[in-house]
Amino acid sequence: MIRKVLGACGAAVVVAAAWACSGSDETPRPPIDDGARVGEPDSDAGPPPTEDAGTPLPDAGEPSEDAGTPPADAGTPPDGGGGGDAGTGDGTDGGTPGSQREDPWPKEASVNYSQRFGVGNPRGVAVDDAFNIWLLDGNRIGVLRPGATQPLWASNLGQAGRGFSSTVICGGAAGRAYVGYYARELDEPMRSSYNDSTFTEGDLDAVKLTPEGSLVLEEHVSHSFRRDREKNDGSIGWNPPVNTGIHNSNDWRFDEDRAVLSCVKVMRGRDKGEVYIGTNHGVTRLRGLDYNSHRHPVWFDEHGGQHIGYSYGLGIAQDGDVLIANDWTFGIVTPNADLGLWDAMTPKTLNPMKVESSFLPEVNPLAEFDYWRGFQQTKDGRYYLASKDYGLWELTILSRGDRAQKGTKVSALPTDALTSLAATDDGSLFIGTAGSGLWRMDKDKQLSKVANVPGKGVRQLVYDPNASPAMLYVLTDAGLTVLRGY
Repeated sequence: MIRKVLGACGAAVVVAAAWACSGSDETPRPPIDDGARVGEPDSDAGPPPTEDAGTPLPDAGEPSEDAGTPPADAGTPPDGGGGGDAGTGDGTDGGTPGSQREDPWPKEASVNYSQRFGVGNPRGVAVDDAFNIWLLDGNRIGVLRPGATQPLWASNLGQAGRGFSSTVICGGAAGRAYVGYYARELDEPMRSSYNDSTFTEGDLDAVKLTPEGSLVLEEHVSHSFRRDREKNDGSIGWNPPVNTGIHNSNDWRFDEDRAVLSCVKVMRGRDKGEVYIGTNHGVTRLRGLDYNSHRHPVWFDEHGGQHIGYSYGLGIAQDGDVLIANDWTFGIVTPNADLGLWDAMTPKTLNPMKVESSFLPEVNPLAEFDYWRGFQQTKDGRYYLASKDYGLWELTILSRGDRAQKGTKVSALPTDALTSLAATDDGSLFIGTAGSGLWRMDKDKQLSKVANVPGKGVRQLVYDPNASPAMLYVLTDAGLTVLRGY
């Protein structure tokens, strides 16, 4: 029996899927007899249990009373840390003079928004280009508008109304946000018809704030944008005539990216405003309501089985590179300006991998999970990876093509259970923990606990350098606090 490989191409590793999930340059691999790691579920066992202590997913598996009957495979999101570092943007070009804008929010160094603005205890936070603060709380989506004293809420929009569990939220253009949802992986991701209803499960909704002041579903994101590189004539690969949600941009028949686990907004630079989402299968790039899917670090075992971990760790480097970290491996991609080429790996010059699919042997052998939950680059150019089990590691890149890079553990943190990272313009690295609050490593690499942030479990960090002074949104199990001036 072919058993499921967690995060592999689709659910069972098969020759067709091995080609389709990765783009045109990966050679198909033979199926494996038994590719499952010890302790992994069989293909029909459903999602793995919640793992991240102190970082529960919003309403996991518990749709609201009026959300309707969940679809048969709506399921429960894997890993409680799904929103751990979702939407953590650190900027892309090191700052542009005059790029900061006056914002309408309090200028104190630390403000408890849960108390002052009645935000409550949401499970996700984001900010759009107009400084609207978006909130995610199970089947509810909220927005705190400039000048308002409390958020505006709406329930059961889009996928939430179908019973799917929300996972993450990211800000977009003024008045727009993206909300990710969870759906179980399919045992066989290849669909024979674009009318197959499974295409519309999970994935991503775009929601918007209307001029009248209400929240509405804009659309279930479905337009895949891909350049036809074989023809080399600038034509664009076609989409099915019905809504098929997020599907493989190389071949619409493969419904692989079904659970959105993380997201990050590009806060400045050439690609400002774009959004990347990490899924159960890879990383999808969005520009407005168009997307291109997908890229992912990957490794092959001795049987030829393809292993693609869940992409929880996303970040944007100082120069705009995309930082991707999953359960097993990590990689760094320099994105082409053309959205339609994000999935292109042939020729390699289109979206070069600054770091190929790599791991840190100092943490674990390649076949063992490292559970990466954050990936950031600080202003001095150093890279850091955060694990939910193994603490904070500084990454030294030995060479682009090396499978094994070098890791140096950052000591003196009170716990190895980390949830999120955010790099700020003053050279700091903020570190969210699952039970020991928020910590800061300053530009001199000195560690200290951040005061005036209630809560022990940090759920999410979002950095917006466009505000003046810059704003760091800290979401914990006690609510939302905003720090300024970093």
